[in-house]
Amino acid sequence: MKILVINCGSSSIKYQLFDMTEETVLASGLVEKIGTESAIIKHKVPGREEKIITAEILDHRVGMKKVLDLLMDPEEGVISSADEVTAVGHRVVHGGEDFSGSVIIDEAVRQALRRNIDLAPLHNPPNLLGIDAAQEQLPHAVHVGVFDTAFHQTMPDYAYMYAIPNVLYRKYKIRRYGFHGTSHKYVSEKAAKFVGKPLEDLKIISCHIGNGASITAVQNGKSVDTSMGMTPLEGLMMGTRCGDIDPAVVPFVITKEDLTLSEVNSMMNRHSGLLGVSGVSGDMREVTEAMENGNDQARLAIDMYVYKIKKTIGAYVAAMNGIDILLFTAGVGENASMIRERVCEGLTCFGIKLNRALNEERSKEVRRISTPESKVDVLVVPTNEELMIAKETKKLVK
Repeated sequence: MKILVINCGSSSIKYQLFDMTEETVLASGLVEKIGTESAIIKHKVPGREEKIITAEILDHRVGMKKVLDLLMDPEEGVISSADEVTAVGHRVVHGGEDFSGSVIIDEAVRQALRRNIDLAPLHNPPNLLGIDAAQEQLPHAVHVGVFDTAFHQTMPDYAYMYAIPNVLYRKYKIRRYGFHGTSHKYVSEKAAKFVGKPLEDLKIISCHIGNGASITAVQNGKSVDTSMGMTPLEGLMMGTRCGDIDPAVVPFVITKEDLTLSEVNSMMNRHSGLLGVSGVSGDMREVTEAMENGNDQARLAIDMYVYKIKKTIGAYVAAMNGIDILLFTAGVGENASMIRERVCEGLTCFGIKLNRALNEERSKEVRRISTPESKVDVLVVPTNEELMIAKETKKLVK
């Protein structure tokens, strides 16, 4: 069974074609700058050089056609006909309260996605464009929606509700939804398999730490709390997002700086976090380098970043009344040994003991970085959201 996984942005299409017999990637790529005469397609087949093409791609429909043409190309492709694609798995950011799992896309699903546009105005519209384009190009295939928010629909009401007038929840569904659900689900399952214990018997804290970052408490295989909220802005300090702040900061800054609400929203999402505090970058590698060169603002940014992660982990240990596995994933979580070490140094009260030599090693496989004496398994688990989407799609097709 061949499954195409699609992740559409407002001007991009990210894709991977899987052969689900062995769960291997046949081809992958990215279409950028959709809507221009100089769009770029980067197409990669394992074992071959990357193919880079510049072309006029004015909409997602044309972009999807270009992707399929490459996949079927006699020299660059990996399939002979579009009919070989059994199903398409679509990453959809926000399913609201409508979806607690992946679903086959029909008109009712499309209507629900439109209803949830207000909750994700930057993400759901391009997700819908991608669904339209893929269904037009692959009408024979089964199309499946896999939602970033679905995994977190198991949270209890006291964890997802905000302490604001309840009428706002009833009218507008203002509540915590959480994101990165596909990743948290994938790495939790991988972690349980690695330690050789049933997922249903474990208390796991999953730290998805990348440019966007969230932490999820996974108890008995279910999300019981997560750090992101109604939007991905809540929670941890991130690359360019501020995370948790006093909400009164917003009207205060608007008044003092004579800014619009839109400008403040942009400030919190695109100019804050590591970038805003360090004044250097939103990239952890560059901020770390600046800190090592004596930049005190970079030092402060990393101190704040680590402190917030430690506080959130501690809160989730309390929420689950214990912890069996602490795992790190995503760009920073998988690669920044210094961040992992500093986080774990502040968690020794939970019986966490880090093996520094193992922590410094690099690998694309799941690995343990805690000592044998540690009461908690500390793991680095490479995430693979695209494979998880393909697996979810395969389940529904079967």
